[in-house]
Amino acid sequence: YPDVALHTFSPAGLADAAEFETRYGPKLWETDPDLYDWVAKVELAERAYADLGVAAVLTGRRRSQGDKRTDLGVLEVDDAGLVKLNPLFNWSFAQVKAYIDEHNVPYNVLLDQGYKSVGDWHSTQPVAQGEDERAGRWKGQEKTECGIHNKRSKYAMYLEEMDRKAKAEAEAVAAATAAATPVAPVEIAM
Repeated sequence: YPDVALHTFSPAGLADAAEFETRYGPKLWETDPDLYDWVAKVELAERAYADLGVAAVLTGRRRSQGDKRTDLGVLEVDDAGLVKLNPLFNWSFAQVKAYIDEHNVPYNVLLDQGYKSVGDWHSTQPVAQGEDERAGRWKGQEKTECGIHNKRSKYAMYLEEMDRKAKAEAEAVAAATAAATPVAPVEIAM
């Protein structure tokens, strides 16, 4: 796709995985999975939507994926006003796979290795025959979603509030410093 404008977003202030690990430590997804999701996915997705003026997104989410997706509709509007169109909302995994095969749609080759749902390399595993398709996501944990499609979490709201407070404190310090800086008298020769 040589004529496609591609926009790449990274976690705020970080250029690569090494910088991420330096700031947050190794395996943040194990030590604080909610912070990991916020920093590595949710915040940068929200920033990308804002920077690019995105009003709507197309998803591949389906009711058959279970859990929080069971009541999924064809159209949603999230808390930030982003419209989410879910055209496959009432398709099963078998229907998606049949469509892929019938129409030669390119797909992730991990599907052939038992991965029915692909997330991060460190928290996704293949699923066994008959196992729920998202059973390989965050296997062995209660967590099943990264947060991109969740309602605004209390954690996200907390982080935003901490950011607002830090900015307000920085502005207050700057204002106090400016007010306390003595101004040298200026002589005007006549």
